[in-house]
Amino acid sequence: MLISSIDIRSLSWRKALRSIGNGECVEVSSANKHVAVRDSKNPDGVWLAYPAHSWQAFVSEIKNK
Repeated sequence: MLISSIDIRSLSWRKALRSIGNGECVEVSSANKHVAVRDSKNPDGVWLAYPAHSWQAFVSEIKNK
């Protein structure tokens, strides 16, 4: 399945547990072995998709800082 064929309306989005609720967060969703990322201020706007392993490496790196 191509990333472009993912129906963004069917994704279940979530914010970080430490989000302060001011609307200035990113939201993520699992999407066919990828992680979709969007801006919570503009949920109907552009979104990006990363391979799940790349996203996991990114998150691990951030947690280690």
